[in-house]
Amino acid sequence: MKMHRVTAVVILLVAISTAAAAQWGRVCSSQSSNKIRGCDSHGCGRYNAPRGSRKHKGVDVVCTDGSEVYAPFTGNIDKQAKPYGNGNAIDDGVQLSGSGFCIKMFYIKPIKYRGSIKKGEKIGVLLPMQRVYRGIISHVHIQNCDLSDPTSNL
Repeated sequence: MKMHRVTAVVILLVAISTAAAAQWGRVCSSQSSNKIRGCDSHGCGRYNAPRGSRKHKGVDVVCTDGSEVYAPFTGNIDKQAKPYGNGNAIDDGVQLSGSGFCIKMFYIKPIKYRGSIKKGEKIGVLLPMQRVYRGIISHVHIQNCDLSDPTSNL
């Protein structure tokens, strides 16, 4: 009988820790929660939304230009990650890993390109999206390194 209780407690603790680990923190200072960008004249922000002949392999989290951007989980900034490689006003970002995740966050000017981070810590500011895509709903683009859907973590 004792073994069943111990097993049940262990299973419950694993379920709670897994659920807590899956929930990322708030990404943008100008938003109270991680709201996924709806549709505008430049497309839609949900995972797998059409992008011409391809699919959107990330999620766009609404954020106002110039807002602080926070680490969604504890881990490391591994390297710089450029979405376009063309040097335009929003061509910057970082790759983060830790807590069982690996993601890229685009359209931010990071405070550093390497080093440890804590969930909720400021890692940069949102670059001026309106300069490149006038009328778009400004956002941080977040994509898993393996291109799977990150929506459930937001």
